[in-house]
This record gives sequence, structure tokens and C-alpha cells, in this order.
Amino acid sequence: MRRRLQYPAAAEELGIEESWLRRHIKRLPHTKLGRTVYFTDADLERIDALFHHEPSTGPLAAVVASAPISGSHPLSNLRPLPGRSRHLART
Repeated sequence: MRRRLQYPAAAEELGIEESWLRRHIKRLPHTKLGRTVYFTDADLERIDALFHHEPSTGPLAAVVASAPISGSHPLSNLRPLPGRSRHLART
């Protein structure tokens, strides 16, 4: 049988305050039987995945950003959109 954790145990498992779980319950995966709210292990894994953040820069970044190729800017191929003044003049 799957574990069913109520607010205090789920908060302890996630390492957060119980009040945070209660405030954000509408956005979190959970099971509700009557007035009792339960969290399964799968729910806790999904909550952790929803709020997991990997740094994009710095020494803990998973992927080190490559140095730009000298002489070529990454956005150099972008061109401005055509002007809108001629469309506004007709109305």
C-alpha cells in the first residue's frame, strides 16, 4: 500500500513549513478524502519537481555557458519588423 502523509509529515518530508503547504494546496498535487488531505510519495516527488531550480550560471551550473564566437553576435541575424505607420495612416 502507498504511504499517505498528512500535512505535518509531508512538510517534514519536503523540509518546508506546514503553513506553506496549506497556503499553496490549490496548486499542489494531493488527494482529498472528505476534509482530510493526503500526500503520496508520487505527490511529494511532483511538488519537488515543480519547485526545483537549477542554477544557469556560476560554479554550480549544470551546463557551462560556451563563450561567444568572436566577431559574431548571437542575435546578429535578427532584423526589425516593418514599420506600422503606413497601416495606421489608412484608418
